[in-house]
Amino acid sequence: MRQVVLSLWFWVGLTALGYAQSGGSAPAQPAKLTRKEQRALEKEQKELDKKLAEARAKRAAAPPLTEREREQSEALFVEGVKYVLLEDYNKGLENLLRAHTLNPDNAAINYKIAEANLLSGNLRDATNYAETATRLDPKNAYYYLLLAQIQASQKQYDGATKTYAALIKQVPNSGSYLFNLADLYLAQNKLPEALTTLNDAEKEFGQVDEISFKKQQIYLKQNKLDLAIAEGEKLIRANPTESRYVLAQAEMFASNNRFADAARVAQQALRLDPDSPQAHLILAEVYRQQNQPEQAGQELKLAFASSTLDIDDRVRILVGYIKQLPNPKESVNQLARDLAAATIKSYPKDAKAYAVAGDIQTLTDRKKDARDTYLKALRYDNSKFQIWQQVVLIDAELNQTDSLLTHTDRALELFPNQASLWFYNGVAYLLKKQPQKGVKALEHGRKLVVNNAELLGQFDAQLGDAYHEMKQYDKSDAAYEAALASDPNNVQVLNNYSYFLSLRGEKLDKAKQMSAKVVKQFPENDTYLDTYAWVLYKLKDYAGAKTALEKALQTTKDASVIEHYGDVLFQLGDKDKAVAEWQRARKTGVASDLLERKLKDRKLYE
Repeated sequence: MRQVVLSLWFWVGLTALGYAQSGGSAPAQPAKLTRKEQRALEKEQKELDKKLAEARAKRAAAPPLTEREREQSEALFVEGVKYVLLEDYNKGLENLLRAHTLNPDNAAINYKIAEANLLSGNLRDATNYAETATRLDPKNAYYYLLLAQIQASQKQYDGATKTYAALIKQVPNSGSYLFNLADLYLAQNKLPEALTTLNDAEKEFGQVDEISFKKQQIYLKQNKLDLAIAEGEKLIRANPTESRYVLAQAEMFASNNRFADAARVAQQALRLDPDSPQAHLILAEVYRQQNQPEQAGQELKLAFASSTLDIDDRVRILVGYIKQLPNPKESVNQLARDLAAATIKSYPKDAKAYAVAGDIQTLTDRKKDARDTYLKALRYDNSKFQIWQQVVLIDAELNQTDSLLTHTDRALELFPNQASLWFYNGVAYLLKKQPQKGVKALEHGRKLVVNNAELLGQFDAQLGDAYHEMKQYDKSDAAYEAALASDPNNVQVLNNYSYFLSLRGEKLDKAKQMSAKVVKQFPENDTYLDTYAWVLYKLKDYAGAKTALEKALQTTKDASVIEHYGDVLFQLGDKDKAVAEWQRARKTGVASDLLERKLKDRKLYE
């Protein structure tokens, strides 16, 4: 196979066309001119040609440049080039245009003026001077290349195509630019023309991988799968020891649902490279498409066992599994965990490996493991707020107050403006029976909430509880009212607010209204029934309180509820049964501080 070294200008051309993108995608489609715009361009071109002809005729009639004029023009040209290199395009153009006035038929001067205009953003003048340069010296490849670059930057791909065609025709040994021409045809979706150009390139340079890959693209767009496959076979024959060409062929078969061929060629790749993770991934996809999950899983495990499988490829696959979790089939959950563990084994110091493993553990109900895994991710990269957030949420869900306080403190050192961290930090202090510190954290975090009524309501709800604990009842009520303004149906607030009002014996009608709203929504909840009963008790509606408590007693094991039932019975005159309920409350667990006095004196204390 002949090898060819492509000119640097080939790569410059690609960059100009927008190929410097992942995956080598084709440039954007050219903008189509309206008929009016096309006529205007043609008219402008005719005027330019006329002026150029007039200038040449005038110059021909004029005496040749004197030696002094020639030296002056060359000096101005050198000075202009210097300023262009220094990126002072205004001074550069000033000198170049003066040189042009003295010697307008000098191709190099026109070329440099075009280049300076391109660099300064004046594409119209850049085009005109570049076209003049190619007319004055039709054998200089650089002049065509500049003109094509200017045209491509304006998405005038048809013009750029003609420029490259002229370059190849006019300039000897310029066959390498056939690749640029083919790319331009592809940009315009002119597939037959692109294919013809690539065939010309193949005739000149022989078997070149670039050519075969591009021809494959064209054949696939034309739905000519057999021809695309044939190009792949050519690549394999030309590179018999290169597994990547075999893998590309297998992927083409798989993506076109030719699974038997895909499996056959993937096995061929494994014979060349037994540890190829890509071959196992192709086989896994083949088995998945054929609804053979166990075989697909085994191939994935083999792929993930390879240390050469890139971390980003692993994460991409694992994210696909995350979208399926939690899965009713435990085998799927376990496979995801196994693949995540294999990723950690291959990349033990990469935070991404631990982060995705933590996500999988979280979704498959392995919360404690997930929290530990996230903490390992933070050991290698503590800059990801989302991971800190996951750690904090799991701490809160597991009711691990010490961990919640520790982790929110650490996270706040890095993310002091995250309101949610202040929220959980405040909650941790409240759970630690340190309401003053809790209030300080909550009040600070509340100020950071922006356009999030739900989070604001959560702050206010916690502040209501905290201020009640500190016996600052006005602030507690204000916080609860603010929470209800954000969410009038906040069950936690409605229950706590009404219960605390009942304990204080204040705003009992409002307390009854709020508590009844909760009970209506949750008629079987013993906690909410107890709150409602105690509000009725404070309103001296003992019969109503008895009914509510008897319903709560059907499910509760709470000593306080049982004690409250005894209190209601005492108020209704059934003292013996009241004492019996108080005794049952004592056996059940911790009730109020007054329970022992009630039992000793067989009297009600409040």
